[in-house]
Amino acid sequence: MNLLWLVYYFQKQTNVIIKNIKNKSDEALNILYFRNLYYPKFMSKVFDYIRNRHEQLYKASLFILTLILLVYWMPNERKFAYDYIKNKPWQHEMLIAPFDFAIYKNESELKTEQNSIIEKSAYYFDKDLSIGEAKQKDFSASFIVLWNDKNGDKNSSEKAELLKKGNELLSNIYEKGIISAPNDVIEELAKGKALFVKSNEIAESIPFNQLFTASSAYRYCEEQLSEKPGKDLLLKTLSENITPNILFNKELTDEILQQKLNTISFTRGMVQKGERIISKGEVVDDEKFEILESLKKEYLQLKNQRFGLWSIILGQIILVGMALFSIYLFLYHFRKDIVADNKRIVFLLLLIALMHFLVYVANVSGFISVYIIPFCILPIIIRTFYDTRLASFVHILTVITLGLSLSNSFEFIYLQIIAGTLTIFSIVNMNKRSQLFGTSVIIFASYSLGYLSFQLIYEGSFAEIKLNQFGSFAFSAMLTLFTYPLIYLFEKLFGFVSDVTLMELSDTNNPLLRELANKAPGTFQHSLQVAYLAESAIFEIGGNALLTRAGALYHDIGKMDNPLYYIENQTTGINPHDELDFKESAEIIINHVKKGIEKAKKHNLPDSVIDFIRTHHGDTMVQYFYRSYLKHFPDEIIDESIFRYPGPRPYSKETAVLMMADSVEAASRSLAKKDAESIEKLVDYIIDYQIKEDQFINADITFKDIARIKKIFKKILQNMYHARIAY
Repeated sequence: MNLLWLVYYFQKQTNVIIKNIKNKSDEALNILYFRNLYYPKFMSKVFDYIRNRHEQLYKASLFILTLILLVYWMPNERKFAYDYIKNKPWQHEMLIAPFDFAIYKNESELKTEQNSIIEKSAYYFDKDLSIGEAKQKDFSASFIVLWNDKNGDKNSSEKAELLKKGNELLSNIYEKGIISAPNDVIEELAKGKALFVKSNEIAESIPFNQLFTASSAYRYCEEQLSEKPGKDLLLKTLSENITPNILFNKELTDEILQQKLNTISFTRGMVQKGERIISKGEVVDDEKFEILESLKKEYLQLKNQRFGLWSIILGQIILVGMALFSIYLFLYHFRKDIVADNKRIVFLLLLIALMHFLVYVANVSGFISVYIIPFCILPIIIRTFYDTRLASFVHILTVITLGLSLSNSFEFIYLQIIAGTLTIFSIVNMNKRSQLFGTSVIIFASYSLGYLSFQLIYEGSFAEIKLNQFGSFAFSAMLTLFTYPLIYLFEKLFGFVSDVTLMELSDTNNPLLRELANKAPGTFQHSLQVAYLAESAIFEIGGNALLTRAGALYHDIGKMDNPLYYIENQTTGINPHDELDFKESAEIIINHVKKGIEKAKKHNLPDSVIDFIRTHHGDTMVQYFYRSYLKHFPDEIIDESIFRYPGPRPYSKETAVLMMADSVEAASRSLAKKDAESIEKLVDYIIDYQIKEDQFINADITFKDIARIKKIFKKILQNMYHARIAY
């Protein structure tokens, strides 16, 4: 019976196990089926999303990385919820003590107590009894030897009397003691500083005037032996055995002084929970200020104990993230060119991160003033490569986020915003290196005046001014002069071009422009006229006039290789194109763009200048040779690409203006009659034709801008050719 029951139980359990295995296997099969069916589709969608939005994701990762770095460099400590300034009204609601806390003494009170203890402190000395005993024995032996050498056995009674007198003198001297200490200690003791002499583990206070020094002990012996025969021999022996036996114990003196300093209480009085601290509108006087500072200190310690590190980091992430997001929105709405270029975004974020890193180093070091850091370099560099509005916006938000890392955040933010704003105004058109010296003076003056003003507000006088703070301001202003090397470095790293570089490139004594003037003088004169036209037009519609001028001066440098194939350089009446077919002529004319780019790269011209060479003809046709070919071969199918420039079309306001100026200036030379009417018709025809050919569809230029450009060109060309309207 038992055996049958065991067989039945075993069979039942086996069926349960098999059923579980089957359920598990079915579940595993279902999971495997799901993975095989849906997982590839899911991952495919993920990869498609990343591939289609990799540019946006890359930009987001740059901002996120910057956010992580800025938060990492911030101190992980809480902030007090209230802002207040000494001698100014309390701007918040009535403040009630949330808990019991002690009132901490201020630095001046603690310093006064410390100075009082130091003034009342005593110097401690050790009295060595063995020195007196040893020196008396040495004296007796030395005196006997000297006496015998001089007198032999004569006058033995006189010798005994002198020996006795010498021992008495030494006994008296060593009984009182001969003190030895550094000069500054002796001076303090002479002024009445307390003195304790330790002998046999007992310290006894002894007036300094009751002790001998080595010199006073010798004078004492002289006075006592003034009329004694044998005085000189006795004094000589005594002087050799006058040795200090009361020795300065610096370790014991410092130890006792430190013990007394440690007894100083850092607090005075208590504020009870529920007690009113200050009401709205009440002036924060010295007493209220110390109470608020004490509450702030206790509050921060208590909060740091109650809340973990992560809550602080989360708050910092939100605040810094909002600032960085504001910068992105500003770029997105007002500087889309920067948003489109990852290199420019990296440049901006790198500058912001660099400022935070320098503040982090100052905070960690503990002895470097944050005002030594040249924060005004940030707006100067941004203004150099971009515009004043972006420089001001980024500087303000950077300073605000930096304030999260500092205790005196309001003072810091105010000084930096004012100094940065004045700096930007001083370099609105920075085209001279000497401007930075004036800017440095402005920075120092703004820091100094702001600091003095805050001292008047906080202290009500200039008594607490720290002169070393002005040294920090001066050092920061001086470091601003290193902006130029940094600008050069960023130009090389990021391929930017500054106004100073453009000024240097626009100098007609530049070697490349001198070569153009020597090899192709007609082209050089054409470039000068185009530069004048383009610069005047871009200045009128708003754009980078320096960049436009530089681009115009170099746009035709490719003509140097074959200058005689271009009509402006033909002075003999001989035209080399007469011996070429139309296709060859068109190829030579078109190639001046390619050769110009090669020559520009060889001479390390900036990419922004090379863009003018690349785009100044867009993808237009070489009309003269194209139409000549049509005229001579009307039945032949023509490959238009042979007679068309490779492009690209202008993609900025500046390059579009150059294209117009180049075509108008070149065409104006061929006018048979250069009067006002013919010039107006020419300008309208050429620019309208370029618009019809869609040459400006990639450039950020409006019809209103083009109308103003036409007006400028007409006026300048009429003045150049002295055209007059008949009336």
